[in-house]
Amino acid sequence: MNHSAPIIIIDDDQEDHLIISDGIASIAPAQVLYFRRNGVECLSFLEELAATNTEISLLVFDLNMPKMGGVELLRRVKADERFNRIPIIIYSTSINLIEKENCMKLGAHAYFTKPLSFSESIEIAGEFLAIAAGAPGAL
Repeated sequence: MNHSAPIIIIDDDQEDHLIISDGIASIAPAQVLYFRRNGVECLSFLEELAATNTEISLLVFDLNMPKMGGVELLRRVKADERFNRIPIIIYSTSINLIEKENCMKLGAHAYFTKPLSFSESIEIAGEFLAIAAGAPGAL
């Protein structure tokens, strides 16, 4: 698996950052991860990466965040030709099927409910890495 292109995770919960980091590190310790706390920070960071032609393998969005949540961020990223081919995963505590369906219609590649155990987090991390390896997005 090629892990040279980074994964960007947008979530305002520091504990979720650690859970994702640990899960991914247990499978692919060399995978580069960047974390941002909300959609505004994510868009700014994407602009920085675009300026350096940095490839991104995956975007992971929480839904409920301050300043700009995951649904609005999903809409904006999918509307931007520079970023709309990057796979996006929604990673949320919500099990609302209507919300999940809406995200998928807006262009999310997948929707995962946040894990309750470390073994589940490793399983989800494996899914993240598989999606990242299968469809890198060029800027």
